[in-house]
Formats: sequence, C-alpha cells, structure tokens
Amino acid sequence: MDTTHGEPAIARLRRIEGQIRGIQKMLEEGRYCVDILTQTSAVVAALHGVEDLVMENHLNTCVAAAMKSENPEEKRRKVDEVMMVVTKFRKHG
Repeated sequence: MDTTHGEPAIARLRRIEGQIRGIQKMLEEGRYCVDILTQTSAVVAALHGVEDLVMENHLNTCVAAAMKSENPEEKRRKVDEVMMVVTKFRKHG
C-alpha cells in the first residue's frame, strides 16, 4: 500500500474509530435505536470508502504492474484475483 492512498485510509480509519466510540457511548446512554442505527450506517459507509481507497491502490500498483509485465500467467492471476474480490464484495454489499 503506497502512502498516497495509505495515509488517507489511516485518517478515515481514525475517524471511524471515533465514530465507533460514539456508538458505544450511545448504547451505554440508552439512546434512541434509530439514532444508533443511523450512526452504524455511517460507519459502514465510511468503511466502504476505505475499501475503495485500498482497491484503487491495488489496481494502480499491483494490478497495473502485472498488466505491464510480459508474464501472461501473472496477468491471469491478477485478473482472477480482482474478479474474486469483486464477487466477494458483491455478495456482501
């Protein structure tokens, strides 16, 4: 993971960490369920943003390098890997 995408991902994760602590506090205080659900939804969306940064980095570095290589097996492995990730995310998204 290069620092171009790594640093923003870390910053987002720190924000998410704060959101999680806020949700814990809301639960401890017995806050309204819909308010808690709204916050958990925001955390899920924020995590999707981190996933996007990591995937973008992977495509621009590892996958791009494989596609530029002369090794057809490496190209095929990277395409298979990306398809596996897309399929997995589609099931969970």
